[in-house]
Amino acid sequence: MILQALTQYYYRLKDEGAKIAPFGFEKKEIPFLIVLDKDGNFKGLRDTRAGDGKKKRARSFLLPKGEKKTSGIKANLLWDNPQYIFGVSKGNSDKDERRAQQAKKAFLAKIIKVFGEDFDDDGIRAVIRFLNREDFDQVYKNPLWKEIAETHPNMTFILEGDHQELIAQRPKVVARLETMEISNGKERICLVTGKKDAPAILHTAIKGVWGAQSSGANIVSFNKESFCSFTYWKKQGLNAPVGQRTEFAYTTALNTLLAKDSRQRMQVGDTSTVFWADKSHPFEEDFSFFLSEPPKGQEPDYSRVRALLKAVQTGTLPPEDTTGFHVLGLAPNASRIAIRFWYDGTVAELKARIAQHFQDLEIVRSPGDREYLSLFQILIAIAPEGKSDNIPPNLGGETMRSVLSGLPYPRTLLSAAISRCKAEQKVNRTRAAIIKACLVRQARFQKKSSKEVSMALDKTYDNMGYVLGRLFAVFERIQEKALGGGLNKTIRDTYFGAASSSPLVTFRRLNELAIHHLAKLRNSGESTTWLEMLLQEVMDKVPASGIPNTMSLDDQGRFAVGYYHQRQDFFRFNKNKEEDKEVAQ
Repeated sequence: MILQALTQYYYRLKDEGAKIAPFGFEKKEIPFLIVLDKDGNFKGLRDTRAGDGKKKRARSFLLPKGEKKTSGIKANLLWDNPQYIFGVSKGNSDKDERRAQQAKKAFLAKIIKVFGEDFDDDGIRAVIRFLNREDFDQVYKNPLWKEIAETHPNMTFILEGDHQELIAQRPKVVARLETMEISNGKERICLVTGKKDAPAILHTAIKGVWGAQSSGANIVSFNKESFCSFTYWKKQGLNAPVGQRTEFAYTTALNTLLAKDSRQRMQVGDTSTVFWADKSHPFEEDFSFFLSEPPKGQEPDYSRVRALLKAVQTGTLPPEDTTGFHVLGLAPNASRIAIRFWYDGTVAELKARIAQHFQDLEIVRSPGDREYLSLFQILIAIAPEGKSDNIPPNLGGETMRSVLSGLPYPRTLLSAAISRCKAEQKVNRTRAAIIKACLVRQARFQKKSSKEVSMALDKTYDNMGYVLGRLFAVFERIQEKALGGGLNKTIRDTYFGAASSSPLVTFRRLNELAIHHLAKLRNSGESTTWLEMLLQEVMDKVPASGIPNTMSLDDQGRFAVGYYHQRQDFFRFNKNKEEDKEVAQ
């Protein structure tokens, strides 16, 4: 299904006239062009790079699809490095020299095999004459040659006077490659399209997956005998025949989506995520906006998120939202690529699930907090030291899968959020939102009839974990009032982790401290009526059976949310008091 959707996307782009490689071609960065006249005489080297120093970036060109290089000699058609074009070795040994000469012969032989020596195109004839002549002295004298000899970059040919069109891009060359008879075995039924086609033996490498090999990795690969058919002794791609044209289509589409300048990709933890629609749709532009982090220094604009939530709630989604939409998550796995998640549905279904994701995360917040949380903010909040490198493996992909499918968030996300709250003795808005979202989504999935944590303080919610979280916040508030503002350390910094893990022992100590702090307030002439009433109100929620020795993971999460809700309510209470004073004045 994944390969089929990618194949269809390739043909969609082609039908829309997008700049995508035709059959037999690929986009390749080429730093230097070899300029020839029609007689095959060398006329210079052209540098295509832009930028300064190490940031120089070569221009990308459509070129005949490259060979999958191994330890043997395999020449690309009309482009390659100096070893293949000029016979210049990378080393100084006799073996290196022999290999370079073999590579040079293979390069010319491939051009002649594909086009013949009398092909009706000035560019191809010029290349063959230039290579046959083997007079490269003028090339070696060019000022750019020193850098080329050191770096061995890819190079290709262009005719003098052609400023844009490479020889490999000339109309007759393209037509020849598109109509070439496909070889490599007799035709079989393609497993993707159901049509007859010669099977692809080796599939093109997929590049651009974060963390994978820079040379690319494969989704489809049979590189060990244990993966192959023992019945018919099939080799490599013959074990699961995918037609050559289909293989080209799906790999080209995926490499296009994963390109550095693609607007249809985003990074979720260790998972490179790409997305596309069955036909052109604005959601291809919006999808990453809803879930990804805005560029550094740029304030997020949440107008589109608000519009999405309103449209889903009122049921006013446009008719074109029945369009199919696909999201694919890829992660590195040695020389292969692992599929982290796959969504195959409609735009309308996906919008509803993204809206539900935002609603589940909604929680009372401070004025300075962001209105909505990106996936990056969620993952970084549970990473030690707040570093992206410390995000647990697979968690980004599993979280994204939950968003796309509407299923419960991974338990590891809940566990990680609670662990970070204990480790740092701190519950911030993001972690509280994560815990709340995990709990409410799990309850909805299990169709629980009992109440679950809400967006803001709920004084009627009597879950033990939630009540003890509120009680901990009240004890902390009493301490702050007794010892004055600007405390370097509160009971939260010492007892938070213990209070949620071993509440019975910890709350006995906290209760003793609260009695001492209230007495100190009274002795200083401060009124303790409000604090004592609030303390009694929360204590009344503790059942007759008393405080438990331990709490489950879910109740530890409710403890953190209860603490956060009560603290936020204190801020709201203080703000209202200040506003009342201003009105009275």
